[in-house]
Amino acid sequence: MRIDVHAHVQPPEYLKLLLNSGRYEVERGENEQLILKEKGARFLTITPQMHNPELRLAEMDAAGVDMQVLSITVPQVYFVQGQEAVDLAVLSNDYLADIVRQYPDRFRVLASIPLTADIDSAINELARCMDTLGMPGFIIGANIDGGPIDDPKYDPFFEEANRRGAVMFLHPMVPAGIEGMGQYAMAPLVGSIFDTTQAAARLIYSDFFGRFLGINVVVAHLGAAVPYLAGRFDMGYRAYPECQRLTRPPSEVIERLYLDTVSFYEPALRMALDVVGPDHILFGSDSPQVTGDMAATVQSIEHVAARRDRTKILGDNAARLYRIGG
Repeated sequence: MRIDVHAHVQPPEYLKLLLNSGRYEVERGENEQLILKEKGARFLTITPQMHNPELRLAEMDAAGVDMQVLSITVPQVYFVQGQEAVDLAVLSNDYLADIVRQYPDRFRVLASIPLTADIDSAINELARCMDTLGMPGFIIGANIDGGPIDDPKYDPFFEEANRRGAVMFLHPMVPAGIEGMGQYAMAPLVGSIFDTTQAAARLIYSDFFGRFLGINVVVAHLGAAVPYLAGRFDMGYRAYPECQRLTRPPSEVIERLYLDTVSFYEPALRMALDVVGPDHILFGSDSPQVTGDMAATVQSIEHVAARRDRTKILGDNAARLYRIGG
């Protein structure tokens, strides 16, 4: 069974609120695409497949993909505050849950959490999504409307997620410094990768992984730059007192991470396999983003992974982590 853990969807009502929020510039692209910009820099391309499960299923069938784990992409539900964020999260999560009800053999979904509201509301929505809607966990932004992911105010939420053994999918948001990324699609190609890298570093050095052993963290885009920087993280652990809250070096903490395969670059996949091992690599495509590609992902896995590891990466690891089947 092939399970794609990195795929995105948007409720039509979410799109309407996003476009009417006044926060973003909107341009029309080719093939009915909408391009969202902030401070002049493109950060998201919205494709028709994000709102049409039938189009998505046809592409999955063509690529030989049995199931996708769907989530809301950038900017999550963080572009509104307070009760508006709660209402948007409920709307989004109900929409995703309905997709699973319609296609129970093809989709699973991750909750959006209203972290720009109050923490009690965030905890309540996680509980509703896991207990009532049957979701295995949640997606979280690498920054929360510009704020750091390791802010202690989020600890009560993480404590509840930890108690529940939730899967946490770490995904980039609009990156810091986007005003300097107006050319060459620098925000999605470079800024988002370092948004995720910084968030992962914050989680590591704040001892998130020592405090919340029950949360399984999946890092998007093959771990961003984390595998490449593991040695440098260890340097910081040895050199800087503020980086020494851990009981073991960051490189050993990184081995706990799950990384999806959204890279399509075979040398990078080889390195990720060396860093976290084949049991912690998950098939992900980033579809239906314009940069996503299910077929290319499958091909890179088949070229790089040993035969005995391919079934793990293409589906068995995800089935175990997201409690699919069995």
